[in-house]
Amino acid sequence: MAEFEDFLPIMAQKLGEHEFMAELCNGFRLLADPRLGLITLESLKRNSGLLGLDSLTDSELRAMMEEGDLDGDGALNEHEFCVLMIRLSPSFMEEVYKWLNNALENDLEEILNKK
Repeated sequence: MAEFEDFLPIMAQKLGEHEFMAELCNGFRLLADPRLGLITLESLKRNSGLLGLDSLTDSELRAMMEEGDLDGDGALNEHEFCVLMIRLSPSFMEEVYKWLNNALENDLEEILNKK
């Protein structure tokens, strides 16, 4: 897949949680087919330049759609799009793994202290 600079963590830090999610929703609306309210492969191809994704090939766009399509309907709804954007952000995923690891360590510590 084409290289891109990961701006999502910077945006999230500067905007805060609620405004960041609002911006992700705005990105969804830019890419979505207005009649369907979903991002289809066709709407993604047509509108990808608006978000600087115009260098991606059809096969890369198709792979992105397939990765994000959690319900298997061939399109992305707003929830699937937001989850995909977070998953595609290496920095966010590093943080998620850290949070998960800390949570598991805390749970294990609690279990061991109860015995």
